[in-house]
Amino acid sequence: MKAIVQDSYGSADVLELEDIDKPVAGSGDVLLRVQAASAFIGDWHVMTGLPYVFRMVNGLREPKARVRGQDVAGSVEAVGADVTRFQPGDELFGTCNGSFAEYATARADKVAPKPANLTFEQSAAVPTTGSTALQAVRDKGKVKPGQKVLIIGAAGGVGTFAVQIAKAFGAHVTGVCSTTKVDVVRSIGADDVIDYTRDDFAGTGRRYDLILDIAGRRSVSHLRRALAPRGTLVFVGGEGGGRWFGGIDRQLGAQMLSPFVSQKRWARSSRSRTARS
Repeated sequence: MKAIVQDSYGSADVLELEDIDKPVAGSGDVLLRVQAASAFIGDWHVMTGLPYVFRMVNGLREPKARVRGQDVAGSVEAVGADVTRFQPGDELFGTCNGSFAEYATARADKVAPKPANLTFEQSAAVPTTGSTALQAVRDKGKVKPGQKVLIIGAAGGVGTFAVQIAKAFGAHVTGVCSTTKVDVVRSIGADDVIDYTRDDFAGTGRRYDLILDIAGRRSVSHLRRALAPRGTLVFVGGEGGGRWFGGIDRQLGAQMLSPFVSQKRWARSSRSRTARS
């Protein structure tokens, strides 16, 4: 089968289209014929090996997994011996081992039936960004109806999901984005939109019960100026901050600060620990 592979870290030039062996489903896996795949920032991190801390998991000198891509939508070709939920022909979406290929294997607990009202392309865009937004808003942010929510980076992949999820939970949502994305953010349900090239959300005098910082370029002290006394700040991802740690240093700083800040809560999404005062 054909697949997009890489054998070293670097720019997009390290990616090659090659013929490789078709994968075989393990006992708890499904084998998917890939109908659509999507790319997100995590694929860039694996490709470049940046920040360097990611290489502790993905491989120090080169990626452990050759085939790129994680998010997928496709049809089941075969199932492992222990898989009872799915059968050949089922249409699924979720995360897998190398979606930039004609076939890919996925753990049965990492895929779900594709919604009938979504195309394969639409479904493939949901898994990582959609679940990250849901985790940030519902699980870490614990949003409640009537709360004021600020989403920084509202026009990005996670941000567009987060705006709609927060609205579905009954929150009053303010999105922060660039000038060219204002109309987009408003069209997906944001009650208010702040153009960061013109206004500083921390200087408006408004205070928010929940702030989701997806953009990752602002200091904790700057974000605190817009946070309500009993508010929650959720960091989504680890962008910015250099080649070694990315934005993780900022999240660690918030964890260290948390015990000394009254009635505020800091959290990180995804796969994060929550620090309470």
